[in-house]
Amino acid sequence: MEKRKLSFWEIWNMSFGFLGIQMGFALQNANVSRIFQTLGAEIDDIPALWVAAPLTGLIVQPIIGYFSDRTWTRLGRRKPYFLIGALLASVALFIMPNSPVLWFAAGMLWILDASINITMEPFRAFVGDVLNDRQRTSGFAMQSFFIGLGAYVASKLPNILTYYNVSNVAPAGQIPDSVKYSFYIGGAAFIITVLITIFTTKEYSPKELEAFENSENEEYHIEEKPASWFNTNGSMHLTIGSIALIISFIFTWIIALYDLKKDLYVLSLGLIGLGGLALVISGIFQKKGNYNNGFVTIMNDFQFMPRVMKQLAVVQFFTWFALFSMWIYTTGAVTEHIFKTTDTTSVAYNTGANVVNEMFANYNLVGAIAAFLLPLLAKRTSRKFTHFMALAAGGVGLASVYFLGNAGTFNDVIFRIGSPENYFNFTFYMYDLSMLGVGIAWASILSIPFAMLSGSLPVSKMGYYMGVFNFFVVIPQLLAASILGFLVSFFFNNEPIYALLIGGISMVIAGIVALMVNDKADININQK
Repeated sequence: MEKRKLSFWEIWNMSFGFLGIQMGFALQNANVSRIFQTLGAEIDDIPALWVAAPLTGLIVQPIIGYFSDRTWTRLGRRKPYFLIGALLASVALFIMPNSPVLWFAAGMLWILDASINITMEPFRAFVGDVLNDRQRTSGFAMQSFFIGLGAYVASKLPNILTYYNVSNVAPAGQIPDSVKYSFYIGGAAFIITVLITIFTTKEYSPKELEAFENSENEEYHIEEKPASWFNTNGSMHLTIGSIALIISFIFTWIIALYDLKKDLYVLSLGLIGLGGLALVISGIFQKKGNYNNGFVTIMNDFQFMPRVMKQLAVVQFFTWFALFSMWIYTTGAVTEHIFKTTDTTSVAYNTGANVVNEMFANYNLVGAIAAFLLPLLAKRTSRKFTHFMALAAGGVGLASVYFLGNAGTFNDVIFRIGSPENYFNFTFYMYDLSMLGVGIAWASILSIPFAMLSGSLPVSKMGYYMGVFNFFVVIPQLLAASILGFLVSFFFNNEPIYALLIGGISMVIAGIVALMVNDKADININQK
């Protein structure tokens, strides 16, 4: 039994919700650092304030994936999660730019990111549920297109509103109207686009999915393990978890003793400590024979995830470390390194912040276009080679921001198009070239790893493993949040531009590692 081949427009409809999701996500990425600085955050405190976003994803996505695998309602399997997440995210987008103080904004970021994750994770599994392996590259590419388009529109919104005389500056401690209204538009788009996907797309029933799994992924089977296996595995979890907790305690004590940056607590307590505690709890459950519960299942499935997923985990680690450095530091890097100001009430700062919106808009526009071109390159070469080329371009593009100069030379490349008598000037901004590489990488990041992964997963655990795959998106972001502030302040005199250089190098490393992934799936780009 094989899944029906979907038409271009059917894949379009099932992916359309990502337009709104990414508008919300892009508004968050491009403007939250600006909001934090406006409300009084110092540049080296911003990574710690951003911790809420990846930490929320680390917790929420596997749980949502686990339960969505086991859900079937009159609305469907994944659709209830689309709807709940969209409603919550839309409300959060309306509230976020009205945050009165810094701590409130940090809390709203937590809520907003949790809501986006509730919606986004089932969308990834949705492609695996509905499309066969030959069409999944195209399915994730369509998602990339809407992600790029949505992010482009959202990133341009503050500048568009400024052009129509909406104020782009505000008194100290207040968010400009251009940012506020952009968030309102994003909130409305989020719920509307997700509803369109819900009402135009059909999901397969659990019985149909089980039949597809038997025919499509014959190599995967569930092996019933005896109690003795769980007892032994539980002992291993207890041992490793206890060692991690001891390391966490010692590391935390050193941070406190030497008064190191508090960002490092994210690493000592958030990553090492919580990871160790989870292993200890899993070990205790298994040793006591209580291994038929969701928590132990999640921990053991994570331990024995498919080989392709393990290989992609390394690629994702270096990729998302780079992206997180870009999202949290580009505003500070551009306003300080290029526009030569850190005064959030100045025209120069807010002009620079809008330039960052332009830069993010441009890389997302490139990503939307590249989303349809990358499957063609992947078919002629391979998915892993395509991913390598895209990540290498992104790494070079991100690092090149360092060499853009200052605001006076930011737009010094002008082309004259037309005849000598009838022409117009086209101004080429140097940051367009930087964002060209980042945009190509972004299109690949949002499609190719998920296409390679979905073909190696059992249908019955598609949602859960897609959620676990998010660990390798979140963990590098938490690591970046914990050490980038320390690196920038200790080694680079609080100059955020150097975080972008580090990110560029990390993305090139990710591309090299991508060449080692064992991916053998065929690619079908014809939807008709």
